[in-house]
Amino acid sequence: MIVQQLISEDIPVILLTDSGQKALSCMDVFRLSHLPVVRDHVYVGLVSDQFIEDLNLSEKELESHASQLPFHSLHFNSSVYEAAALMTRHGLSLLPLVDDDHLYVGSITQSDLTRYLTRYMSLNEPGGVIVLQCAGNSYSVSQISQIVESNDARILHLVVSKPADAENPEITLKLDKVELSSLLQTFSRYGYQVSAVYMDDSLLHDLYEDRIELLIRYMNL
Repeated sequence: MIVQQLISEDIPVILLTDSGQKALSCMDVFRLSHLPVVRDHVYVGLVSDQFIEDLNLSEKELESHASQLPFHSLHFNSSVYEAAALMTRHGLSLLPLVDDDHLYVGSITQSDLTRYLTRYMSLNEPGGVIVLQCAGNSYSVSQISQIVESNDARILHLVVSKPADAENPEITLKLDKVELSSLLQTFSRYGYQVSAVYMDDSLLHDLYEDRIELLIRYMNL
């Protein structure tokens, strides 16, 4: 999926002739900490509440410090993974999109991107989660799929990531069933180490947020 499909039509733009206070008011209304700044439809930078506060721009026009505005942006035909990596790297609540001539096309928000990743990873679908570990790269996706299917289950989503404090990669499986006892035994017989199992809905929300963050950080390496 390309980022253009996630553009939010409601996000306002800030002009260089606008004051810092106007930008802050718009951020407050839309619950964002960043907004795009444009001049004659050309994207010139990304203003943040921290930028306004650090330079004491509440009563000044942004044009007075236009050259200092960060230029974080992405081409509108880029992938959502590039957007996720860029937004995570710079802590952005919003990412402006531009065309080949740096004309402003629109913006995507962190919340919209997270909702997309949640749908993409089938996190809202009922079912349990198994986290596997294996030495080095000695895992086989085809074998994992066969093990799951032999236990009358189906993989809704599979993510391979490597946490910063781990020597080996983690394989996170979102499955379409909650009762996973027989599947766990089969994985053990095939030499896979089960590092975590989530079958209780009350525990899954925190796991999902952690898996999304790990996925984005892994793409960002």
